[in-house]
Amino acid sequence: MRNIAVLIPCYNEANTMADVVASFKKHLPNAVVYVYDNCSEDDTAEIARNAGAIVVTAKTRGKGNVVRRMFSDVDADIYIMVDGDSTYTAKDAPRMINALIKEKADMVVAVRRERSDSAYRNGHRLGNRIFNRLLKILFHSTFSDIFSGYRAFSRRFVKTFPIMANGFDIEAELSIHALTLAIPCAEIDSDYWERPANSYSKLSTFKDGFKIFVSIMKLLKDVRPLFFFGMIFIALFLLSIGISYPLVMTFMETGLVPRLPTAVLSTGVMMISFLSLTCGIIMDSISQARMEIKKLHYLLFN
Repeated sequence: MRNIAVLIPCYNEANTMADVVASFKKHLPNAVVYVYDNCSEDDTAEIARNAGAIVVTAKTRGKGNVVRRMFSDVDADIYIMVDGDSTYTAKDAPRMINALIKEKADMVVAVRRERSDSAYRNGHRLGNRIFNRLLKILFHSTFSDIFSGYRAFSRRFVKTFPIMANGFDIEAELSIHALTLAIPCAEIDSDYWERPANSYSKLSTFKDGFKIFVSIMKLLKDVRPLFFFGMIFIALFLLSIGISYPLVMTFMETGLVPRLPTAVLSTGVMMISFLSLTCGIIMDSISQARMEIKKLHYLLFN
């Protein structure tokens, strides 16, 4: 029999925690439920403990930090990670595990299907669409819902995942890691409900959206540096051409360079553009070597 661990990162989820723990104990009776409380200011930890979960206090704030701690602490064959806000349904957990085993996948993502008009805030819905599209362009993503907080993992994925994220960008990092290493993944549709009364989202549409965007750009720099710095090269190259064009036309007509500072600026921008391209070429070689090491570590893990 496989050991199954349900991992629930949470912060101030006292209103939903008892139902979430009870639901997963019902649908996965052989699983061990772990609640990692991120220094909640309410009774989340006590309620989770009374509901039968193993409660651990994760003192470093941020969902990414909590997930890093969970992945490090817990040993199991199969992991289910889910938010503690009661928006996901535990009845889909056995389907996720079956997909993980049947398709020999290392990650199964529960694609959220709204069962309520108020399940998403409008800003979250728009942001989710934008970022899903962005990852399709930048990383050739095949995922339908990169920010789903409901996922199943193999032990191999969990123990070889080099977590760098600190906050809500952890889901994007999980998805990008799987894409760049070509890790076998699967998706299932899953019901997604609105939060119960007196339960509030900790995700800020603009503040956390900006942090997620910055995180994706950092991952793009690390994973596809030639593309990242190549885009900078093209932008600066075109800017330099645009600045210098009137000067070149004037020089061809009169043989003079009337605006020397502009010519110096154009030359400087052009030099920076080629410096960026050089950085991209060098870092791409380093990135490929790092990727091969990650892939080898992943393949050798038992």
